[in-house]
Amino acid sequence: MAMQEGVYVISVAARILDMHPQTLRKYERVGLIMPSRTRGMSRLYSDEDIARLKLIKHLVENLGLNHAGVHLAMELFNRMVRMRRQLAELEGQPLRVALNESLDEMFKILAG
Repeated sequence: MAMQEGVYVISVAARILDMHPQTLRKYERVGLIMPSRTRGMSRLYSDEDIARLKLIKHLVENLGLNHAGVHLAMELFNRMVRMRRQLAELEGQPLRVALNESLDEMFKILAG
């Protein structure tokens, strides 16, 4: 997957998301988000980062998940997105094999 160029500094991203910049830093520290960096090491958030943070915010605030739960949900979500892309290109036996492999990977994630 191609890396999207960062477009929002942390203060703008925090305003867009109605979050405190420290929350964004914490999410980065625990590995939920990885914004790009300028040469001066300032964080830059892409539109994809903003969308991911909106989902994280929903999982925390509306569903009450802790960081471990959010991390698991995000891993499964990312896997389903990859699986959807993969399945769009397959049919017949290769489709069944890919589905089984993807489901096996998801069960491994759930088993921890």
